[in-house]
Amino acid sequence: MAVTEPSAVTTAHEGILHRQSTRESAARTYARALPIVPVRARGLTIEGADGRRYLDCLSGAGSLALGHNHPVVLAAIRKVLDSGAPLHVLDLATPVKDAFITELFRTLPAGLAGRARIQFCGPAGTDAVEAALKLARTATRREGVLAFTGAYHGMTAGALAASGGAPEVRVTRLPYPQDYRCPFGTGGPRGAELSARWTESLLDDRKSGVPHPAAMILEPVQGEGGVIPAPDDWLRRMRALTAARDIPLIVDEVQTGVGRTGAFWAVEHSGVTPDVMVLSKAIGGSLPLAVIVYHQDLDVWQPGAHAGTFRGNQLAMAAGTATLAYVREHGLADRAAVLGARMVGQLQALAAEHPCVGDVRGRGLMIGIELVDPEAEVLTAPGPPPAAPELAAAVQRACLQRGLIVELGGRDASVVRILPPLTLTDEQATAVLDRLADAVAAASRAFRPRP
Repeated sequence: MAVTEPSAVTTAHEGILHRQSTRESAARTYARALPIVPVRARGLTIEGADGRRYLDCLSGAGSLALGHNHPVVLAAIRKVLDSGAPLHVLDLATPVKDAFITELFRTLPAGLAGRARIQFCGPAGTDAVEAALKLARTATRREGVLAFTGAYHGMTAGALAASGGAPEVRVTRLPYPQDYRCPFGTGGPRGAELSARWTESLLDDRKSGVPHPAAMILEPVQGEGGVIPAPDDWLRRMRALTAARDIPLIVDEVQTGVGRTGAFWAVEHSGVTPDVMVLSKAIGGSLPLAVIVYHQDLDVWQPGAHAGTFRGNQLAMAAGTATLAYVREHGLADRAAVLGARMVGQLQALAAEHPCVGDVRGRGLMIGIELVDPEAEVLTAPGPPPAAPELAAAVQRACLQRGLIVELGGRDASVVRILPPLTLTDEQATAVLDRLADAVAAASRAFRPRP
């Protein structure tokens, strides 16, 4: 077999990237910061067309709970392909779908599992968010929605309206509690208490301008918002005040689900049982799949009230069943809790060495490192240094140069996000942190903020 010359490999790699830049939409995102051409992948590792290898701590934006091409996922897909089963069945019942629902319901919070209904949506999480909002509005015959600052629920009209960076369309924005950049300047339990009081006051004040809403939607850990975990007491408070006022609580577990945060579902940390759970990403085992699971009392839709041509993805259901079962049977949520806490502790030691690391936070294997400019002149009240998005971008580039793929998030794209597969080993975690620490050191030495 002929040996490919390195120059030919490089030319092919660059040619593909060039054609992407000239043919794909200007809306493309990940490809801009990650100019690689993946051709093979297994577990944590991606190999590019140029022959370089990378440790992937983006994991399909959290979709790959078991990493790339896990054997149990591949076996599940091959089994369906080899069986001759139809791959497209609309919403008809199949053995593959029945197995998926059975496994999914086995993992649900106890307060919901025995009284749940499931609706298969379009293939993306944003489609499931739209379905959840439509369901709540249909069941309550009300229109308004309560959502939170910093939220991200998707890119379609209704989901985007409930996200933090969009115009307010039938949505009331509420303060999401956080310690590092607390909207009330206090942080901790006091900040969470003030957030809850604000919400309660808005709902009970007849002159607040907020009519009785159809639903509240929240993320138990804000991912795109900067990896901000909701305090457990605050989440319980949201559950109590919505239940007392007959407001369905929708919890968006698209990125936090399937063991990512150290519990199978992130709401389990607080013991909260929502009325509706929005699920996607990891539930499809790397293939497109999105559902909502909700309390049977909300099941008031008429036949055809919510539909979609591609809601019967048999391969995704098979891959999802294998993934859900593997995470459950191998205790990967508990593993994520232990390993994630260890990694956060080591990253906090890194923060002590580098003033540009303002905060390290997260839950399980959903970790964020906020980059700041410690030397910037602060013209406002005392608080954290201003965010440093240019430094964060430099850290991301330095990581890529060292063979590490990370993503950015947060209000100013100043948070380096780590979302490794739940199968991450201790040795791999060490390699990830070593490369990240080296990248932070290199980027911070070269950083020159704009005047």
